[in-house]
Amino acid sequence: MGISELAAATPASRDRYVDLLRVASLAVVVLGHWLMAAVTADGQVGNLLAVAPGLQALTWALQVMPVFFFVGGFSHALAHRSRPRYAAFLRARLQRLLRPTMVFIGVWGAAALALQLLGADGGLTGVALRLVTQPLWFIGIYLAMVAFTPPLLGLHERYGWGAFAGLVAGAVLVDVLRFAAGVPYVAFLNFAFVWLAVHQLGFLRADGMIRRPALLAVAGLAGAGLLVALGPYPLSMVGMPGEKVSNMAPPTLALLCHGLWLVGAVELLKGPGARLTARAGVWRTVVGANGIAMTAFLWHLTAMLGVYGALLALDVALPAPATAGWWAQVPLRIGAAAVLTALLVAAFRRFEHPVPAAPSARTGGLPPVSGRGEAHLASLAALGVTLALLGVLGLSMTGFGGLLEGHTATLVVLRVTAPAAVAMALTGWFLVERAGRG
Repeated sequence: MGISELAAATPASRDRYVDLLRVASLAVVVLGHWLMAAVTADGQVGNLLAVAPGLQALTWALQVMPVFFFVGGFSHALAHRSRPRYAAFLRARLQRLLRPTMVFIGVWGAAALALQLLGADGGLTGVALRLVTQPLWFIGIYLAMVAFTPPLLGLHERYGWGAFAGLVAGAVLVDVLRFAAGVPYVAFLNFAFVWLAVHQLGFLRADGMIRRPALLAVAGLAGAGLLVALGPYPLSMVGMPGEKVSNMAPPTLALLCHGLWLVGAVELLKGPGARLTARAGVWRTVVGANGIAMTAFLWHLTAMLGVYGALLALDVALPAPATAGWWAQVPLRIGAAAVLTALLVAAFRRFEHPVPAAPSARTGGLPPVSGRGEAHLASLAALGVTLALLGVLGLSMTGFGGLLEGHTATLVVLRVTAPAAVAMALTGWFLVERAGRG
């Protein structure tokens, strides 16, 4: 079915604004990454926000990952209620996430091995091998959100805002233990508390329980401002090279407040957003973009580094980052990266398309499973998604550089290599698929 047919077949009950937020948030992230990449004439990759610290305030508007996770919570709540079996729910939610991710990993893994065998993994190529996997951290966190949806949705249905408050309290306690008591490793718990709290807001939206978005936005903005002004939190809401404290890795209470302000802000724009997506042309664009969003996200850094590589190969002068000449080149670089991303999407978009349902699912639902069998499938799926998220997160840290030397990185307290991370991700994907098919 084409985009026009899909758009025309959209049921009246669908919340189109949520689809717009999903596409818009990923688009802002992609543009932000393209803009922040500051490659010098010797092939070194820096961060524009480190070169021009005055721009860090822009991250309070452009760090929109919380919006994507908020939208994810909304969608996961509806999806689980329509498909309550855990293994089937996981497979359905992760198909369009893991399939394109595994293709990305396979292509880059093979390229990295070939480049190293040929001795061509130096300079900007070597940097690219380390950097292209960094956005996979987002995939890993999203996998965790899907995995925790059933129990956290149950807590939401029982306690409402109380379940959200419990996650916020956990984030507060973690930061107190981290900054006031100096407890080691406890900070990593906020990868769960902070992002799952934002995700929980999506459950509240699904049940129409966010009735005062202005209050949420003001409280979040004020809280983030006070924490940055008076506490140990940096101004930037994205990670910065060499900083002693990051609001992103691990997440902090300041980032959670930032998420609250963004959620409140997008909810305040719900009316205009709904009217915008009611236009046929706009809705067709949103439908089309949703069908390729994950593929574009996975390959956008590849495209940007490819553009820089081409400029260096052609001996095009690269002005120093943040200078007038550098800013003058921005439209050219971003335009070229957009074109190259479009070509990569054209090559790999088919892997984002969902696999057709099995005949039994199309003609009357899944076959019955005993209670013991369902528990077995749920355990298998839980193991699978755990391995997949650990593998993806591990690969986001190791990158593909130094494959033959056994390069390692630390995932919380575990040392992992890229091959081990890939093996975990592939095994996890296989187990989720197997359990979900039941």
